[in-house]
Amino acid sequence: MPYPAHNAIPEKVDVLVIGAGAAGLMCAITAGQRGRSVLLIEHANKVGKKILMSGGGRCNFINIYAEAGNYLSQNPHFCKSALSRYTSQDFINLVEKHHIAFHEKKSGQLFCDNKAKDILDMLLNECKQSSVSLRTHCSIENIEALESGFKILSNLGELQCQSLVIATGGLSIPKMGASAFGYEVAKQFGLNLVPMQAALVPFTLGEILREQLSSLSGSSLPVSVSCNGASFNEDMLFTHRGLSGPEILQISSYWNPGSEVHINLLPQIDLFKELKVKQNKRPKAVLKTVLTEYMSKNTTQVFLDLWFSESGYPNQSLNQFTHQQFQEVADHFHHWVFKPSGTKGYRTAEVTLGGVSTDEISSKTMQAKKQPGLYFIGEVLDVTGQLGGFNFQWAWASAVAAGNYI
Repeated sequence: MPYPAHNAIPEKVDVLVIGAGAAGLMCAITAGQRGRSVLLIEHANKVGKKILMSGGGRCNFINIYAEAGNYLSQNPHFCKSALSRYTSQDFINLVEKHHIAFHEKKSGQLFCDNKAKDILDMLLNECKQSSVSLRTHCSIENIEALESGFKILSNLGELQCQSLVIATGGLSIPKMGASAFGYEVAKQFGLNLVPMQAALVPFTLGEILREQLSSLSGSSLPVSVSCNGASFNEDMLFTHRGLSGPEILQISSYWNPGSEVHINLLPQIDLFKELKVKQNKRPKAVLKTVLTEYMSKNTTQVFLDLWFSESGYPNQSLNQFTHQQFQEVADHFHHWVFKPSGTKGYRTAEVTLGGVSTDEISSKTMQAKKQPGLYFIGEVLDVTGQLGGFNFQWAWASAVAAGNYI
């Protein structure tokens, strides 16, 4: 592959895209296909690092059910325009054009059959076909707005561009090169920011609760989790520091410090009814033995110890329980309530919640209302998708929206 090259950058281009991740690559392709001269720069040593790590190395590149309800933003309507103009099927058509084999894992989540590199190679091939110039190891030292366009000073030289696109992502996974650059550019040009926090991230627990659950580390079970009006039904994973798994990552985007999290550990049954039935059929059965029919023996023991260590319930036969006591047991398993001590932060977060306020941006073109020629796309904006390919869909859609106008 003849690029990225490491020589000096061009002196002047129509479009400069900063950030060679999913959104940056897609925007460069779209603008290049329209005949614009495009320079795509990346401060890291490689492009598309988050693409390569996505989906366990197979890249969950889209969700076929993506719609506005799958995104968090202070303006929930902002994403509708871009999503409607570049749909999941549009990206699937591109994938099929490059003969990339893929499959649906669950709930509309599409993954490569082979490797995530297939998606990155596809985007780089499209960049070449669109005559996009690409440079890595390029850091921006200064941006100056001109009467028409911008003057950019970088470690590889100085250039001018008519349009400037910020596609630098958020703060998540700093080891992959994440930085606050995009937010700093927004502030430079007077744009407001929505406070940022780590999202799609594991919870940490306080020392006492963490110790009580320590023997469950590495195990998982299907649960229903809710917080601040949002609810999800998937698997939860116990870790040595707290809770993770798809369910927890999803709900973390809706959690605020101090908020309670509600977990139904047995969403597949009505435990109160089950216990009443078994009391009639197997009155001599012991409670903890009955509960192991619905979850592992270790999980059962840990939660019985957590709630009923002094009551004698765990080793009590069903014929010794009143219906009120059955309800008490059921309520604990169906309504486990706790407050996370925090999250594992940007180090492991998949995305950043918040960012450049959508009030500052045109939903049609992604151009900043206060600064002609300046565009923001992808994760740097206050649009955050749920887990399952939705953030890639926003990257593709917002990138195409900008690419069609710059």
